[in-house]
Amino acid sequence: MTQSESEVGLQPDKPNAARMFDYYLGGKDNFAADRAAAEMVLQVAPWMPEAARQGRDLIARTVRHLVQEKGIRQILDLGSGLPTQDNVHEIAHRIDPDVRVVYVDNDPVVCAHGRALLADSKTVSVVQADLRHPEQVLDHPEIGAAIDLGSPVAVLMMFVLHLVPDEQDPQRIVATYRDALAPGSYLALSHASTDAHPDLMARISAIYERANAPFVPRSHSDISRFFGDFVLEPPGLVNMWPHVEPPPTEDPSVARTGYSGVARKPEWSE
Repeated sequence: MTQSESEVGLQPDKPNAARMFDYYLGGKDNFAADRAAAEMVLQVAPWMPEAARQGRDLIARTVRHLVQEKGIRQILDLGSGLPTQDNVHEIAHRIDPDVRVVYVDNDPVVCAHGRALLADSKTVSVVQADLRHPEQVLDHPEIGAAIDLGSPVAVLMMFVLHLVPDEQDPQRIVATYRDALAPGSYLALSHASTDAHPDLMARISAIYERANAPFVPRSHSDISRFFGDFVLEPPGLVNMWPHVEPPPTEDPSVARTGYSGVARKPEWSE
């Protein structure tokens, strides 16, 4: 996520992190450059398709938890990626069709696909914006029309912060979003980690150097800082999913490649 394709135009000859993820999932919204880079990743991490599938399952469980158990009725999905089966709004609307969902991504392909699918929706929006510029996202008129920041909202940052390098200060970026949220809001994020397999993660990062976004896995302690003073839901920041430890998987090594957590902004009196 160095320079968005919205700024430089569609680059089919340059590997794209979102399209590589689509390839891991078995999708068809990818180009030859994406497939070539993804195949290089699969040479060192053959479990990546399983991790991608688990990632989608993780998002589904997170949304159900927030909507069904926590009563959230507004969701801001940052870095939403290409549409797949069981998107955030589909999961939320099975519980309550009035839940408002705004997808935000800087990739024009992602936004074009999303808008085509949601052309007739009154509760779902797709906004082309860059999550690395939180002030612009939070002030975006389409987002303001759909999301009331004065009421509780769930912000999803699933599998996206490890595409933001340290020099772009991701801690400040996330803090800006946290500060804008009303008490009772939630931040849900998942993030690749260096803790269990640092050498392997370094090899994957080297492959992503040729892509449109870097791959920057971080330690548990660095990831936990993204939550600031938000209160983590039990059992905290854990492998892949905060309510199932370890998460179900055919390959146990997948569960040790990242962390996930859901945290609540406390009321002023708490």
